[in-house]
Amino acid sequence: MTAIAPDIAETDRPRLAPGVMLRNDRRRGQWMLMGPERLLVLDEMALAVVRACVGPDIADVAAGIDRLSVEYDAPRTEIAGDVLEMLTDLRNKGYVVT
Repeated sequence: MTAIAPDIAETDRPRLAPGVMLRNDRRRGQWMLMGPERLLVLDEMALAVVRACVGPDIADVAAGIDRLSVEYDAPRTEIAGDVLEMLTDLRNKGYVVT
């Protein structure tokens, strides 16, 4: 039986998984996460979340949520739920690690 990893928390500091890169396909005008044998095209919101909350220079997810809340002039509680869900999904798919 495989244990299910807990959801990502605001105190986590996710980073791209080994071998995963954030790339811009200028020809198609798309940003994507590229990893060995996989590719995920990011929409505008997913790209904003990755840029705000993933990487070695990020304080923690909470700081990214605060930034997105101000940038999009949206309620923090609403953004927090969406961001945590998206990051958990990216982690479960192997694109980010905590």
